[in-house]
Amino acid sequence: MAVMQELAAVGYGRLSIEAVARRAGVGKTAIYRRWNSKLEMVLEIVSRVAGQSLPLPDTGSLRGDLEVLLQIVARALRHRLASQIIPDLLAEAARNPEIAQTLQEALRANQRDIGILLLDRAVGRGELPEGTDPDAAVDLIIGPLYWRFAVARTPLPEDYLPRMAAAIAAGLGVGGVAAEVVEDAVVPGGSVGVALPT
Repeated sequence: MAVMQELAAVGYGRLSIEAVARRAGVGKTAIYRRWNSKLEMVLEIVSRVAGQSLPLPDTGSLRGDLEVLLQIVARALRHRLASQIIPDLLAEAARNPEIAQTLQEALRANQRDIGILLLDRAVGRGELPEGTDPDAAVDLIIGPLYWRFAVARTPLPEDYLPRMAAAIAAGLGVGGVAAEVVEDAVVPGGSVGVALPT
């Protein structure tokens, strides 16, 4: 899509409707017929992309479901366009309340739906108690990958996702774990334990 390609290439600050039109091979009037400004254009596109549903097969366990989800999200965040657009929009959101609100609403709603789906499955299997907080679960599930890809921008070790899935499942209380220390759950190659909440 021309908007995403141009946004990845130049960033929001230098994005222009004229450049998007050139990339799309249309006149700028065609763009203006749909959007009144670049802000409106970017907000609609970002909302649409962020709201896309993810295929989440039921693996039979929360840990398995988490590993599949983490693989899907990691693949998406590694995409060339996403790896350029997400950090740029996060920086722009600090300066632009409309972008901040759109990102929060679009991303949070979709991620919360995913969290509820995984938790409902886990509750149905007897892995988690009813009433497990979906917002806390989403933070545990999605937060580490956004940190690695969008903030720290460091590659993932080969075994990172399975270890992270195990740590998240334990942190949510699968198997009755209350406050267990999971060695090397987050810091690769180290011996730092992560105290998981009750």
